Amino acid sequence: MAAHYGAHETMEVHEVLTCAIDGINHFQLLRPHVKDQQLQQILDRQLQFMTNEYNGMVRAVQQQGQEQAIPYRSPKNLAPKYGLDHPAQQSPNASINQIDDRDVASGMLCSHKASASMKMIASLECANPQLRHLMQQGAINCSEQAYEVWQYMNQQGYYQVPTMKEITTNTIMNTYQPANANMNMNMIHSMPPQQTMMSQQQPMMSTPMSTYIRQ
Repeated sequence: MAAHYGAHETMEVHEVLTCAIDGINHFQLLRPHVKDQQLQQILDRQLQFMTNEYNGMVRAVQQQGQEQAIPYRSPKNLAPKYGLDHPAQQSPNASINQIDDRDVASGMLCSHKASASMKMIASLECANPQLRHLMQQGAINCSEQAYEVWQYMNQQGYYQVPTMKEITTNTIMNTYQPANANMNMNMIHSMPPQQTMMSQQQPMMSTPMSTYIRQ
């Protein structure tokens, strides 16, 4: 009897679930240090969602039914603040008693960033379509939760966004121009008929055949 999952997806999902447990535990450790009510609401909402999402993934991998991937919905989106405004100096805390709201938010943000990357990598290794979709949506959920935390930090001045001069930004962005959508088709039509047929039927070999023949 064939295994339900491949080796790669089994190990990748194992890493994702372990990371999910660590994330939930991490948020629980941070919770007592929150002072700001808005951050407290964000943490509690995200912690509940993370727990539900983890339980859903466990049910899915243990094949307890068709599990639906639930998207995370942030209550609101705020316009980001750009530029630096006397950013505070930073250094590691001397003791646990110095942990403040900025530390909590930064820890939440880093946790979501790491989890988003891990889940997307796992989705690329999943052969099972349901697991693949759960990992993809999970990566998007982490990205949305990370952005919600970042917005809070940005509004509070904890995470400021340095900018370039406008002329420098515009110069960089305007160096990119649209590609000609008909370029590839024009190249094919300009090739001799025999060469066109060969290019469509046979893959090109980048390595000479002689390298594969043992002397």
